[in-house]
Amino acid sequence: MTNTASAPRPLNRSTFANSNRADASRGIRIVHVGLGAFSRAHQAWYTEVVDETGEWGIAAFTGRNATAANELAPQDGLFTLIERSAAGDSATIVSSIVEAVDGANLNRFVELLAAAPTALVTLTVTEAGYRLTANGEPNRDDAAVNHDIDWLSSALGDNLDESFDGGPVTTLGRLVLGLHVRRLAGAGPLAIVPCDNMPDNGPFVKSGILALARLANAETASWIAGNVSFVSTSVDRITPKTTAADSETAAALTGFADRAPVVTEPFRDWVLSGDFPAGRPAWEKAGARFVDEIEPFERRKLWLLNGAHSLLAYAGRLRGHETVASAITDAVCLTWVNEYWDAACAHLGEDLDLDAYRAALLDRFENARIEHRLAQIGMEGVTKLRVRAAPIILAERAAGRTGQAPIRAIGSWAALVMSGADLADAAADGIAAALASGGDVLTELVRLIDPRLAEDASVLAGIRSVATESLPTHA
Repeated sequence: MTNTASAPRPLNRSTFANSNRADASRGIRIVHVGLGAFSRAHQAWYTEVVDETGEWGIAAFTGRNATAANELAPQDGLFTLIERSAAGDSATIVSSIVEAVDGANLNRFVELLAAAPTALVTLTVTEAGYRLTANGEPNRDDAAVNHDIDWLSSALGDNLDESFDGGPVTTLGRLVLGLHVRRLAGAGPLAIVPCDNMPDNGPFVKSGILALARLANAETASWIAGNVSFVSTSVDRITPKTTAADSETAAALTGFADRAPVVTEPFRDWVLSGDFPAGRPAWEKAGARFVDEIEPFERRKLWLLNGAHSLLAYAGRLRGHETVASAITDAVCLTWVNEYWDAACAHLGEDLDLDAYRAALLDRFENARIEHRLAQIGMEGVTKLRVRAAPIILAERAAGRTGQAPIRAIGSWAALVMSGADLADAAADGIAAALASGGDVLTELVRLIDPRLAEDASVLAGIRSVATESLPTHA
């Protein structure tokens, strides 16, 4: 799209025409939970590219707060996607989101979950947003989870009060409510598609939802087991936080004033495995891959991309860097990343084109025009390190090696935590308890990530060495 000399026009479906796909009558068949920048750069973009008939409109619900819905609703869900490469910017206006809704709007959420045309639910709520333990059970130490269990077990019945007063506040609790009403409505099967960075995310979410449902209503739990599929995915597209300057860029490229543009890299990847009993968009036309076995792709992405990101988020930050692009130009950080990748690749399959994948990652990391901030990546360290670093350490130890490269990621995280760095984390209560324990703080911190690491004297000594050498630098 080209720039215009006039002032930018408001962005909405009345002012923007893009064949039938910008029409407000576009049908809703996808419900998304976790409306944020990544979901718009990824699932919404894939759907936009392939939905030529306007059948697969998305109703997107926010997660933690209503900000994204408040920004997108006046724009009828439209937004500008800016692809930022080393060579420059290009922009596309995406129209696949038909409704942008506050996640607290239970009535609308349940209405859409119970609607027969709804074929699938996609989720991007972050790993911590599922509020599950490591084995996929509802976290009974979480007050919100306990609230939902109490409400659901009391309220779900054939004569459900549709006001939903005081209803579920967690994502999975709301899904159980919506699926219960879908069963009562006879609306048929659907697919749930988690798109967060967790190994085996489909079975993991299935475990949590079924556990909640069994506590609430046995018939609904049985119906979910027989009618809801859980698709596993591996997702990849770096999407940094939007800035005010990005809105100016969007206006210059499109001629429209966008309150909520999204910036992303040209690269994108989506691998899916599972059934879609009510149908799906032809995402493969935009490059998505459907495979029988997703675990190798999950591990490649979690360990190489996300693992290196976590390493840089902590070790790079300790060396004074603020972005991935800055840290990767540091020869020391680059060495640490390559060592991390060497350790991870020793436990990945042979048919994943690992050399090419690593080379592509370096190109992406070096794109200084994508300002991927280490402080943002470093959030939710406990959950992330549990799946990005701990499995590699354990595999390396089983192979008779030290696991020093991924150990550095955990040691650097511990150094930041113990020095008082601001690292937002859903495990904040556990971290605070460890810091106030009066005992071996480091051991208690490591135990939060994986108790097996805390019980391996060699691993614990390695983490302690990294944390000790790093603490004075940060302090």
